[in-house]
Amino acid sequence: MFVGWAKPAEARRAKAGVPTREFKEKTAMVALFRRVLTACLFALALAGPALAQDPPGNPANGKQVYLKLRCFTCHGRVGQGGGFNYPVPSLAALELPVEAFQAFLREPPNDMPAFSTAVLSDKDAADMWAWLHALPGRKPAKDFPLLNQ
Repeated sequence: MFVGWAKPAEARRAKAGVPTREFKEKTAMVALFRRVLTACLFALALAGPALAQDPPGNPANGKQVYLKLRCFTCHGRVGQGGGFNYPVPSLAALELPVEAFQAFLREPPNDMPAFSTAVLSDKDAADMWAWLHALPGRKPAKDFPLLNQ
């Protein structure tokens, strides 16, 4: 049993309401975390517009690549889609991110041929994505008076 003055220092501080060393360290870590988080959010806010921009791509070259690889055979001359062996999706106004588009070209589903980097470089794929992304998409049915009668 300890006499009051002989208790370990940490026990006396805790009883007296004085913050312990562990508490001070945790508080300092929380404050540091908040500062780092605030700095990261501030940096993201500044970089947001730059990150939101489309990746570089040459739509003119993308159209040439699209035609050279004969993608129009199934997807149409302007990416409107169609039906070859089964319904083929429209590629006009493509909303898929460029990285996902490139991955899709490398390992496609169904009967679509795969395009390795030896056949289609990442730059050419990005160019093709830029062209498809710039195309006008399908018009909604409400824009056709005949369909709204």
